[in-house]
Amino acid sequence: MQLDRAVNAFLRHVTVERGLSEHTVAAYRRDLAGYLQWMAAHGAGDSGQVTPDLVAEFIAERSRAVPRPAASSLARLQSSVRGLHRYLQREQIEADDPTGRLRPPKLPQRLPKALTIDQVERLLAAPAPDEPLGLRDRALLELLYATGARVSEVVQLDVDDVTHGDVLRVRGKGAKERIVPIGQYAREALDAYLTRVRPELSRRGHASPRLFLGARGGPLSRQSVWLVIQAAAQSAQLTAHVSPHTLRHSFATHLLQGGADVRVVQELLGHASVATTQIYTHVSVDALRDVYASSHPRAR
Repeated sequence: MQLDRAVNAFLRHVTVERGLSEHTVAAYRRDLAGYLQWMAAHGAGDSGQVTPDLVAEFIAERSRAVPRPAASSLARLQSSVRGLHRYLQREQIEADDPTGRLRPPKLPQRLPKALTIDQVERLLAAPAPDEPLGLRDRALLELLYATGARVSEVVQLDVDDVTHGDVLRVRGKGAKERIVPIGQYAREALDAYLTRVRPELSRRGHASPRLFLGARGGPLSRQSVWLVIQAAAQSAQLTAHVSPHTLRHSFATHLLQGGADVRVVQELLGHASVATTQIYTHVSVDALRDVYASSHPRAR
């Protein structure tokens, strides 16, 4: 099969059949566009012409690029190429997988940064309660911290997703749905936004089922959520880097520090594997060490 057609078929597969997010599919598309161009320049315009040596040469050349790519970027590139050829073999389009010898680079383990409970409370209190957009921003921040939802999941929420009392219906990666409880603070902030602010925002734009709307009535974007968080962090005088994922990290860390079972946290976060969730247990252990070191007379 022509390699460009093979890439298009693979992208359709991960979009329709695997239900990967738009962001993930866009990353695959960028990686494979460069791969296609490189292979064409080296005489491999057909998927059957791709050999293990060619794949190894492509990866080696990319790893030597200037500026040097991050290990995470190189790992993602390898994952895109490997996914393409495994798909072709699985669909019996090609008999062999030329990426079988690929070994992803070892990534350094980076512990997620979590805010302290005091910092979270300052952040949540930052939006002005007497301004319409302040009420919206308070509801947004409260919901992010109360549920640990990804920013991509929050901007896709519809009003109907939060009309089930004290639970939220979240559509996560791979179009998988999960139910997450909403605490009292988030529920009250959402109710204030839904009754006092959202109807007016909705009148400013075209009718949209999305829960969070912008000043002109359109659905709130990921970038807009990031700006809301940055403004709140600045208002709260937080010097630590704060992003939507920071609130997700803080949600998980504070639950585990409070005694929650790691498998319950896995379910709340929507992680496919408990191994992904267990990285947060390291954060909690580090916090215990800090308390021990500062409190025990023989800790030195």
